[in-house]
Amino acid sequence: MNTLPWQVGNLPHIDMRTTQFTTVAGWLGPILIAFAYICLNSLIKEPHRRNFNAVMVAGLGATYLSGGGFGIWEMAFCTVLTACAFCGLQSYSFIAAGWLLHAGWDVLHHLYGNPLLPFAPTSSLGCAICDPVVAFWFLAGAPSVFSRPTGDRAFD
Repeated sequence: MNTLPWQVGNLPHIDMRTTQFTTVAGWLGPILIAFAYICLNSLIKEPHRRNFNAVMVAGLGATYLSGGGFGIWEMAFCTVLTACAFCGLQSYSFIAAGWLLHAGWDVLHHLYGNPLLPFAPTSSLGCAICDPVVAFWFLAGAPSVFSRPTGDRAFD
């Protein structure tokens, strides 16, 4: 059976190994990076925060393009995240979807052995841990962590 050149099974294997984190700090680091990202984004006022993060989602789609680990599928993934970014200009839900899709792409790259940063074998794993934390913040509407929530003040 002939396979088409853009099918994942037909890709030449690159001897890049991924590894697991060996310390607690390795597992907590991506979560701390996510919290730092959320705090820095909280300094950006709306609607600029949403627009900035829509652009970030477009960038997420292109992060693996130079490595070409999945061939033509890297381009397809970039196209999907570009659509998420465009829709994210109006909705945080699409920004969150883009971050969650990227987390899934990170898992695939980690399992395939083609990390985001070739000199950091756990980079895709770290990104797969960081991205959902950020995505859930967007699903919550990306509230600033520096302002008091406005709502029922019955407990003040």
